[in-house]
Amino acid sequence: MARILHIFAHPGLASSQINAAMWHAACRVEGITSVDLYAENPRYEIDVAAQQDRLETHDVLLLQFPMFWYSAPALLKEWIDLVLSRGFAYGAGGDRLAGRTMQLAVSTSAPAEAFGPDGYQNFPLRTFLTPFEQTARLCGMRFLAPYVRHDALHGDGSAHAQGFARLLAGLRDGRLDMDRAQAADALFHDTLPLREG
Repeated sequence: MARILHIFAHPGLASSQINAAMWHAACRVEGITSVDLYAENPRYEIDVAAQQDRLETHDVLLLQFPMFWYSAPALLKEWIDLVLSRGFAYGAGGDRLAGRTMQLAVSTSAPAEAFGPDGYQNFPLRTFLTPFEQTARLCGMRFLAPYVRHDALHGDGSAHAQGFARLLAGLRDGRLDMDRAQAADALFHDTLPLREG
């Protein structure tokens, strides 16, 4: 069984719909370490050594967040800047995360058709996520396609939240087809490459 560290970063959980539903669904999946980054670090005082120790005891790092101005919320960016440090995650002697896996679970307020050369966002969603993918590569980690919910302010998010729980359980139990998950552009609740088991 894979050990999964699920880092949830949303500064407005009380007003969230999709991300709150995903968070609650994830907390019901047994054997997953789920951390509400804003609840754990309300003053942005990150215990770097404790976070690094936590990372080293897990096989998969899954970062869940809403897209804020084409990136992650501020505390998650701070967490990445401090925790994935030179000598730990990259650089000389920085191989502590090598061989592990990183995946994102992101939501956007824009509809799917907004992303791409014909949409008002002008670029595919993966273009905006390139810094995360390169961070994973620099750290020697495998980067899986993101689990995505577009148009997150509209519609019922229950299917997406249930899909997120299935994704976490599939990762935990080794039922996610990692090659297909890596090769995909994005994963959705109805396109998860899960093997029966």
